[in-house]
Amino acid sequence: MAPPPPRRRRMLSLPAVCPCEAIAPAPLLASLLSLAAGVAGLPAAADVDALPALRGAASEAVRIAGLLLAFLDGIRVPDDEAEAAPAVLVLGLSELHVALQKLRLLLADCARKGARLWVLMNADLVASELRVILGSVATAMDVLLPAGDVIRASPDAEELAGLVSRHARRAAARLRPDPDDDRAARAVRSVLARFASGATPDAEDARLVLDRVGLVTWSDCAEEAAFLEAELLDRLETGSDDDNDLVLITGLMAFLLYCRVVLFDRIDDSGSGKVDKAAATAGNRVTPPRFNLSVNPEALQCPITLELMTDPVTVATGQTYDRASIKKWIKSGCRTCPVTGERLRSAELVPNVAARGVIEQLLLSRGVPLHEPSSKHRYAVDKTATPFGAAAAGGVRLSAAFLTARLSSGAPEAQQRKATHEARKLSKRNVFYRACLVEAGAVPWLLHLLSSMDASVQDNAVAGLLNLSKHPDGRRALVEAGGLGLIVDAVNVAAKVEARQNAAAVLFYLSSNPEYCEEISRIPEAIPTLVRLARDGAYRGRKNALVSLYGLLQCADAHGKAVSAGAVDALAGLMLAGRASSTGGDDDDLAVDAVALLARLAEQPAGARAVAASSELVTRLVDFLGEAASRSAREHCVALLASLGRHCGDKVLALLGKLPGLTPALYALIADGTPQAGKRARWLVNEIHRHYEQRQTPAASAPAPATGDRVIRV
Repeated sequence: MAPPPPRRRRMLSLPAVCPCEAIAPAPLLASLLSLAAGVAGLPAAADVDALPALRGAASEAVRIAGLLLAFLDGIRVPDDEAEAAPAVLVLGLSELHVALQKLRLLLADCARKGARLWVLMNADLVASELRVILGSVATAMDVLLPAGDVIRASPDAEELAGLVSRHARRAAARLRPDPDDDRAARAVRSVLARFASGATPDAEDARLVLDRVGLVTWSDCAEEAAFLEAELLDRLETGSDDDNDLVLITGLMAFLLYCRVVLFDRIDDSGSGKVDKAAATAGNRVTPPRFNLSVNPEALQCPITLELMTDPVTVATGQTYDRASIKKWIKSGCRTCPVTGERLRSAELVPNVAARGVIEQLLLSRGVPLHEPSSKHRYAVDKTATPFGAAAAGGVRLSAAFLTARLSSGAPEAQQRKATHEARKLSKRNVFYRACLVEAGAVPWLLHLLSSMDASVQDNAVAGLLNLSKHPDGRRALVEAGGLGLIVDAVNVAAKVEARQNAAAVLFYLSSNPEYCEEISRIPEAIPTLVRLARDGAYRGRKNALVSLYGLLQCADAHGKAVSAGAVDALAGLMLAGRASSTGGDDDDLAVDAVALLARLAEQPAGARAVAASSELVTRLVDFLGEAASRSAREHCVALLASLGRHCGDKVLALLGKLPGLTPALYALIADGTPQAGKRARWLVNEIHRHYEQRQTPAASAPAPATGDRVIRV
């Protein structure tokens, strides 16, 4: 198992660089030449617009690095082991080495495109760090100047040394944030103050900030927000005690959201590969080569969950899966490859670095931050019902109100497409964002747009409603707006397959409320529509239809409607497809869900009779009980068989008694299953024995045989 990746360095937080000790001057000089060349070649030397703040100071630092490079190139240090180097020489070069390392890291952080707004708001911190670094350069040159004979410096090099010392000291003494930086930072604080008071900010202030830091497109704002979210999660993960930083970060995220929603009329194409991974992974990493982001996202989905992989790993057969999914697969006792069916010779999981790079580029191109999938802090941020500060709360509320106004305005299709896209992204963010959209009245207008002739608008509206249906107030608003019938219609006739699948998932969330469940089941087309989707849809559509049907079957009236709609035949088809499949993939997963749903149907006599009518299905259920890898699958199966025995009596018991694989599976459940599963298995064994006892018992007047087989009750 590969070790976990090292924790990344926090943005603008310079590491403790240790001085070089016990090193010869010659390799130290070679390293210094490389460092100085790297700093002198940073973008600030050629294009001051590459930096969002402190452009003058950074350009001065780059020029000093150029002078330093010329000085270092003109000196020679002792390289003979017999010729001892003075301690003052090693001390001066080591101090210079430390200063250049920190200067390179600081300037690289400042030039990182996705962190422009964060650098602007931390201009004072950057100025302070630059001041210390330039002072260290000046001190190091003062130490090296008396060592001119030792380093064999040319007259030009000696003159350069004095020049570097004077320039570095003078630059450090007068280093301050640029006036334009101060003006832009004050504009940000003004916008955040108006957010906190619930007032609409001045659009000119926001434009001033965007112009200063060079955010000219919608995707630029999304990129900045992705970086800030990564910083937020990093601080939560490391337990940062600086609440002011958390408040500022979330406020800046709200500022970028507001700018994205209000100031940009269109969503620019961010799939051209222009997004730099470093924008959202602040840390000391080498930027990977850019990938072609026209790759089909489905190729990056985990074959087990069909979700985009976040931590792709490769197994012994060469197939790639998400780490969490394949670990769960192996832990359940399956030692075969889900895709190929081959037996895994080893359980070792090798990180797929290439796939992860493509996925990270794809995520960042969509404005999605990078994070560890199992992070409890990611979960905490998603589930939070309140933001970290008043400015963040106000900014999100204003953005939600603007979006709702745009949705209700009858704007042109292009603007509706952008507004529904923004509502979709906003509703996916967390509980608080959903509550703001519901409070702003977005639900009725998203329902209205389900009838849009634009497939993208319709798709975004359904996805937004799906996210809002996860919130109790969102479900209430949807039902009160009369949206149940519209959602059922969307499952039937939405233009995109994904929209139909999402509409089915909306019904699942609504069915969690018994009252809504009854209202849905009273819609004539609701259950037949879900049955058709379960029978004919793609994997995700079938999955959503099955879980929605499971929720609707809380209502007793729904059982008969499901049976009439052909649910048993559809579920039997999924069961038999799972049997025919040897890959252990989607078909087997759907077969497990089908068994759970059949068990729910068989709780009522009509459902049990419909299942028992197919002897092939009953036989398959017995095989499934012996084959199922998961405990829950076996429990659903034995519950279903027990319901068949209870409601259908001797007909089913006679069939079950003839199936040789049933008894061992039932006794295994009695020994190792949960108490409830063991109770049902024990009841089935006793009932089957009772049935055959009655058939084999002679007439009441005949004496009992002296010998014969005895039945053991369990």
